[in-house]
Amino acid sequence: MENRLIYTVTELTAQIKDSLETLFPNIWVEGEVSNLRIPSSGHYYFTLKDPQCQMRAVMFRSQQRSLQFALEDGMAVACRGRVNVYEPRGEYQLLIETLEPKGKGALQVAFEQLKKKLQEEGLFDAARKKPLPLLPARIALITSPTGAAVRDILNILNRRFPNLEILIVPVKVQGEEAPGEIIRALQLVNAEQAADVIIVTRGGGSLEDLWAFNTEQMARAIYNSRIPVVSAVGHEIDFTIADFVADLRAPTPSAAAELVVKDKKDLLQLLSHCYIRLRKSLSHCVQQEKARISYLALRLQDPGKRLVQHRIQCDDLHARLVRTMLNRYRENRALVRHRHDTILLRAPQRLLEHNRSTLRFLEKTLKQLPLALAEQCGSRLKSAVEKLNVLSPLNILERGYSITRLAASGAIVKSARQLHAGDSLDIKLKDGEAYCIVDKVVL
Repeated sequence: MENRLIYTVTELTAQIKDSLETLFPNIWVEGEVSNLRIPSSGHYYFTLKDPQCQMRAVMFRSQQRSLQFALEDGMAVACRGRVNVYEPRGEYQLLIETLEPKGKGALQVAFEQLKKKLQEEGLFDAARKKPLPLLPARIALITSPTGAAVRDILNILNRRFPNLEILIVPVKVQGEEAPGEIIRALQLVNAEQAADVIIVTRGGGSLEDLWAFNTEQMARAIYNSRIPVVSAVGHEIDFTIADFVADLRAPTPSAAAELVVKDKKDLLQLLSHCYIRLRKSLSHCVQQEKARISYLALRLQDPGKRLVQHRIQCDDLHARLVRTMLNRYRENRALVRHRHDTILLRAPQRLLEHNRSTLRFLEKTLKQLPLALAEQCGSRLKSAVEKLNVLSPLNILERGYSITRLAASGAIVKSARQLHAGDSLDIKLKDGEAYCIVDKVVL
């Protein structure tokens, strides 16, 4: 028997594991995410596939810190990691250390996901945006105190409205610490009610540079602000999450200054124009009222004459009132008398006497009624008895007649044709009965 090298399953799996992990210690693999599962541990388990093949992939929670977006089914990604063999099931998988979206950058995907989420929650709705004050007394600038944006805004504000009070809240506008500082600045200005409007601003830059204004915490801080917030981040082509959630988006920091504050010269010119119009309007109203007073003065009568007319009218009304009251008194008096007579006619004593009389009559009638009925019934019974006696067959028997019946059937014999020789007969007489047998029938 030849010598054969026989592996156990464990030995073979271990060698395959060593070979694969040695051969593919650090590789990039691209494919589509499918069957994504995120258990309570927070690890990502999914299938990485292309049109022909698929493989299992795992990204542990500790490796997700650098991930800028949320992983979803159907997303095309490029993964960097190492091949690993899970020995209990004999399956190989990719342990991922870095994951990037294919086609779009990670920050761009994260931006679009957050924008979709906040839009669905209603943070971008125009109905909840607060209007800017017409003429703010104080403006809070949340920005870097050394940036170009703050200089542009200050220059424009001083040129448009020189004596406007401006509060600069210095914060970092780039880097990991920037979102927290900007959020705390927003909360501080709201808590102190330190301004009528807030401008959150910085100059232009890449998506990475502007990322401090694309966080969910920043968006919710702007949304929860009780003071109107203007977002002026980057250049006109730059859009951030802060732009969408703010009460007003300015394309540039300079444009924010122009949108928040009116030009003082224009306001003064408008006030002057309004003052002139108001004076003309008031003058016109005064002239109209003077003419109206003059017209009414011509129509105004002597108060003495009006007083005499009112006195005559009062005397006439007094006389009419007295006549009316007397007539009403007479009518009511006659009505009272009529009702008094009616009450006397319907007095309880008279009604009681009448009812007593009726009761006595009914009682007498009730006593007589049974006797009358008895006599009437007796007469009818006597008449019926007499008629019954007249019609009774017994009276006929008294006169010598008899009743003959066939003994067999009990039928009354009315004709000799009913009889035959030998029939038994029952003959009813006045004082008894006789039973006979027919000897012969003669017709």
